[in-house]
Amino acid sequence: MDLDLDSLNAEFANQPQKLIEWAIGLGKPAICTTNFRPFEAVILHMVSQAKADIPIVWMDSGYNTEATYRFADEVTQQLGLNLITYLPKRSRAHREAIDGPTPGLDDPRHAAFTEEVKLEPFARALRETAPSVWFTALRATDTAVRAQMQPVSINPDGLIKVAPLLHWSSKDLYQYLTTHGLPNNFDYFDPTKGEDNRECGLHLSH
Repeated sequence: MDLDLDSLNAEFANQPQKLIEWAIGLGKPAICTTNFRPFEAVILHMVSQAKADIPIVWMDSGYNTEATYRFADEVTQQLGLNLITYLPKRSRAHREAIDGPTPGLDDPRHAAFTEEVKLEPFARALRETAPSVWFTALRATDTAVRAQMQPVSINPDGLIKVAPLLHWSSKDLYQYLTTHGLPNNFDYFDPTKGEDNRECGLHLSH
């Protein structure tokens, strides 16, 4: 579909809830991805307020912290999320029995590890849920790549990518959590990134 991205991004740059409502109002199949990292309850609350049954897609690598798994259960129950979890084709125990511990960032096997535990499950999720709209909680302060993004963009495959919180600060997110009585999770680690300011590849591929 033809969208005036410049006008949309100018209008909704700092109005995440209105941006979400606009995107839901397109009437197209939509998903919201999550990794249950810090402040993730904000996007989950916003999208579920706009559309209670929106599929919430989680690529659970099997390497999350115990706190992250507890947080995932807590926020899913509190918000009544329609959570769909995608797992790698091999369990963590299976992978480690064959390939050993998580490869470091400088290990040539790291790219294959990322593909197995995150990128392949996401590609599978896209095939099975077949969305036209994808909500994500990425923020401009996360990485240099994300700093160049806009709240609304269109992927080469036509998928409308919506990042309502792109320009929100940690303070904005904290205040939203406090106002709405939402839980948070700071004990989070993504083994495919290794470092907070490094891309895992998902937003480079999609």
